[in-house]
Amino acid sequence: MSYDLSLLGWHDDLAESLPDLPGGAVPGRVARVDRGAAEVVAAGGTHHARLSARLRRAAAADPLALPCVGDWVALTILDEGRHELAEVLPRRTAFVRGGVSRDSRGGLSGDGQGQVLAANVDVVFVAEPSMHADDFADLGRIERLVALAWESGARPVVLVTKADLFADLQDRVLDDLLADVEAAVPGVEVHPVCSLTGDGVDLVRSHLGASGTAVILGPSGAGKSTLVNALAGAEVMETQRVRAADGRGRHTTVHRQLIPLPGGGLVIDTPGIRRVGLYETSEGVDLVFAEIDELAGGCRFSDCGHGQEPGCAVLAAVESGELPERRLESWRRLQREAAWMARRTDARLRAEETRKWKSIHRQMRGMGRP
Repeated sequence: MSYDLSLLGWHDDLAESLPDLPGGAVPGRVARVDRGAAEVVAAGGTHHARLSARLRRAAAADPLALPCVGDWVALTILDEGRHELAEVLPRRTAFVRGGVSRDSRGGLSGDGQGQVLAANVDVVFVAEPSMHADDFADLGRIERLVALAWESGARPVVLVTKADLFADLQDRVLDDLLADVEAAVPGVEVHPVCSLTGDGVDLVRSHLGASGTAVILGPSGAGKSTLVNALAGAEVMETQRVRAADGRGRHTTVHRQLIPLPGGGLVIDTPGIRRVGLYETSEGVDLVFAEIDELAGGCRFSDCGHGQEPGCAVLAAVESGELPERRLESWRRLQREAAWMARRTDARLRAEETRKWKSIHRQMRGMGRP
């Protein structure tokens, strides 16, 4: 099957970055990544390509150099028609999560390195189910994912999925939930969606245009794969029901995959995300919490941390009810994590630099130089 690369997002600027490799190189876009290899869509069809030795060495030093779904790459043809992924072309946008987890004591742990979940994405759809086992939509999770989306360079859009679940509710209507979500992510479009009935699906599709790429992020059970099937008009992704016992979703999608849509545009389905660590998100957090940044201009001290400082305009806004306390606590949590990640990254870079110079000194001693 042949493909029109322009419908996959290819443009002239990318053509200028295609390297002049031995044996020639053709462009392709990564649709799926397996260990040491990738499924790449090129003009002549879909190819299984192994990673070049040079690319594997680069990725060993920096995990961000690994090809990921959505990447444009240079393919070379080897003997017997085999293909090799020789180089990753410059990324226009990249959704990166930090290597952060919780240790047994509840503290943060990780290696300070990031992982690219999707590249060259125009829109990040943050899918949040309207209800889960304990409560309504998780506003803190939405804030985190939207901050990462802004930082990626793509445009975030929040999708409140399974909106039909509100049909049987009497004490709280969907409009109330949408208002809460909109307040949590100012300036971001928020849409209710029901993939089973088709409500809101055309509006989601309109964000893609003829060749735009979107990634759908959210927890297991948010209906991501069901939405992909609705956009594709076919059963392209396997789906499962949420467990009745605890309301939690199952991991139906086990890998990230780029899927061209029949009406134009592409979508990347992802496995359910339990936790996404921050990675270089100072601007993203500022955009999500723009009202706190604006209030901070009225603080007595320019370096006010909005903790117990006198004359803090942010704390005053919380006391008056202008700023919800939940918003301030969420901001503090993300700021602490971002600062922790920055320290871990700096420490890792210093350690790598130290190892590099130790290696150089060993080599020099081996050559008999002082």
